[in-house]
Amino acid sequence: MTGGGIIHDDRTAVGSRTPMNRPLRLATRRSELATTQAGWVADQLRACGHEVEMVLVVTEGDVNTAPLTQIGGTGVFASAIRQALLDDRVDLAVHSMKDLPSAPAEGLVVAAVPPREDPRDALVARDGLSLAELPAGSVVGTGSPRRAAQLSAWRPDLTVKAIRGNVGTRLAKVATGECDAVILARAGLSRLGQAHVITQTLDPTVMLPAAGQGALAVECRQDRADVVTAVAELDDPRTRAEVTAERALLATLEAGCTAPIGAYARIHMVDAGIEMGLDAFIGTADGCFSLRRSLAGTPLHPEELGADLARRMLDEGADRFVIAPQEHHS
Repeated sequence: MTGGGIIHDDRTAVGSRTPMNRPLRLATRRSELATTQAGWVADQLRACGHEVEMVLVVTEGDVNTAPLTQIGGTGVFASAIRQALLDDRVDLAVHSMKDLPSAPAEGLVVAAVPPREDPRDALVARDGLSLAELPAGSVVGTGSPRRAAQLSAWRPDLTVKAIRGNVGTRLAKVATGECDAVILARAGLSRLGQAHVITQTLDPTVMLPAAGQGALAVECRQDRADVVTAVAELDDPRTRAEVTAERALLATLEAGCTAPIGAYARIHMVDAGIEMGLDAFIGTADGCFSLRRSLAGTPLHPEELGADLARRMLDEGADRFVIAPQEHHS
């Protein structure tokens, strides 16, 4: 677990399953996907004997309809929620991991990273088409520079259209014919019970997901030892290690560039034992230039693995890519 220097208090002893003295106030964005994810976390905490009440927080990304490339992707879905934590208006918060800036927030700690959903991207296309079957000139909607870059590199004959909105709004663009297809996170569709609309799950060899995609972050104040203890049971060490490597790569690359970035870490068995493999992509939104590299190492040191691969990519010129804000949305 992260969060050294935690101040312990006597309301809940560390390691105890004793319920809180009052309901845990759990903050989340108001979108259907966000409340569904937070509801799942709330149910897990209730199963551990805690009372939980949901608190909806409006974020910059919810009220500003401009493209994220204009308002700035980093933190637009997390800043208001984090401020509510710091102001002690809520006790904990649930974020999509990829919405969190890679830099830690002073005074806060990610106390739990629950098991990850499928992190891959998904295509939802008219007539049940796959990516390879879409005719040349087809319009594919996405608000993600990362997806646009990899899509343009894979199928330069397609037209990429920038879109925003919740999952339902984006799916409607296919139904109305505004787009021939849209690309979304498979995890979000699955959590909303919409996996049946997927016409193709995109293999990571075609499109690497965003760092942390499919994972949730349960965040709280670092000095709330009672809350840290309450949510610790939801933590999945494997998922935490994988997303830590991905976010370390993102943090190191952002020191030199903010081009569209994909990262995907996986722990697997090898002859010598357990290994973590990390794949990364960085490119330009038009697909003209890209760099994709991989590195393997120990899952015991995920931050070092992510930073090492990022530095290797920077040595190969990743910092010369066209600047574009990072994505932080579904």
